[in-house]
Amino acid sequence: MSILEGFGNVGFVLALCLAACGSAFGTGAAGMATLGAWKKCFLQNRGAPFILVAFVGAPLSQTIYGMILMNAIKSAPDTVHPLTKFMIGLMGGFAMGLSAWLQGKAGAMASDVLAETKKGFGNYIMVLGIIETVALFVMVFLMTTLR
Repeated sequence: MSILEGFGNVGFVLALCLAACGSAFGTGAAGMATLGAWKKCFLQNRGAPFILVAFVGAPLSQTIYGMILMNAIKSAPDTVHPLTKFMIGLMGGFAMGLSAWLQGKAGAMASDVLAETKKGFGNYIMVLGIIETVALFVMVFLMTTLR
């Protein structure tokens, strides 16, 4: 295996790992806010809404998108230059990871607001869905360059 081919192999690993790092940051941010929201509910002798877990789990899907992109890079034809594979993995993983992280931050705010007001769940899920769409677009558009 040449050094150039090695770069292509690093690219498919980056697609998954960077997306997963973003998911970890995003779920961490939303999870901490959800715990704080539940604490507020308990201190006010109110029930803690379990539905807040949906905000915590939302950033996990970007890890799946990273895996899908990773598999697409791995199975790309030999005509795709190894540096192209590397850059697709690097930039795709970064963009999907950033989407997950920011989705988690939005989910953190949604947890706080929903626990306080008990209103707006559908609105908050729509916002998280729009942020998620960025990751979907990145995955799909980059996969089309691997033909």
